[in-house]
Amino acid sequence: MKPRTRRALIGLAILLAVGTAAALILNALNSNIALYITPTEVVAGKYPQGKAFRIGGMVKAGSVQRDGLDVNFVLTDTAQDVNVRYRGILPDLFKEGQGAVVQGKLEAGVFAASEVLAKHDENYMPPEAKAALDAAQKARP
Repeated sequence: MKPRTRRALIGLAILLAVGTAAALILNALNSNIALYITPTEVVAGKYPQGKAFRIGGMVKAGSVQRDGLDVNFVLTDTAQDVNVRYRGILPDLFKEGQGAVVQGKLEAGVFAASEVLAKHDENYMPPEAKAALDAAQKARP
């Protein structure tokens, strides 16, 4: 085999290996992405069907119901509400009237959360959540 042909085959093999590695990495990243959706978008049906996603908003006052490890509550952006069901231990900072982000899937009209995140400080709110709350306030009659 000529040296030129050998170099071309080696270059082609390297290019194929790099392309395969890039495709595998992008596929892994794509399957692990959880989109951030507001309660208004969920009610409007603008969420990924059958995939995990995140909803952010405020825990509605008077909505938290506990039964052992099972917790049901309502997450709101002041315009629309989403019922959330979670089984597990909630973060210490989780309480009514405070911001929260939940990750999971929508099942039969109820959001089945696999993870609940509470804001860590009374002055902090993710920029996306603040923008969604402001937009919902402006849209309110």
